[in-house]
Amino acid sequence: MSEASGPVALLRRIRVWLVLFVVCLVLSGVTAFPLVTEVRFIEGALTSWAAPVGEVFPGLVEWIARVRVGLDLADAQHPFLLYGNDWLAFAHLVIAVAFYGPYRDPVRNIWVVEFGMIACVGIIPLALICGPIRDIPIWWSVIDMSFGVFGIVPLLVVRRMIKRLEAAQGVRAVTHAPQPQAVGGP
Repeated sequence: MSEASGPVALLRRIRVWLVLFVVCLVLSGVTAFPLVTEVRFIEGALTSWAAPVGEVFPGLVEWIARVRVGLDLADAQHPFLLYGNDWLAFAHLVIAVAFYGPYRDPVRNIWVVEFGMIACVGIIPLALICGPIRDIPIWWSVIDMSFGVFGIVPLLVVRRMIKRLEAAQGVRAVTHAPQPQAVGGP
């Protein structure tokens, strides 16, 4: 293996991909806290400086207006409902912390990456099942599903690199470790 593709360089690339994934996870989490403010901002933008987008996608403008009305109502009369959104944001942050394990020791903690991949796949049935139940437009469910699709890409890349790192280091999984030999004879 050349120095440019050796274990140290491979570990560095794994860590860069993991940091990118964690930053995106944290951003998607922290932006869930100020949801009411954000939706008001988006609606205002779609009717002012971003009006050309609204003209191209009138269904988006209608949907954002509907969401804003619902959030305003919940915020004014039932703010405890938004607490569920706070937990959603918190969950993103907690999951992001879990990726410190693969950052520190990718081969030993590959299971976290695989867990993340399973979670990304799980987004699709969640959106397809719960979207219609909650009266979410199908095109919005497709946007939700894209988070799983775009999320799994860096994780697939990282998993592949971790497997290469494992091979380069000659590391064997614990389940495949040789059994200790008995000392002494019969």
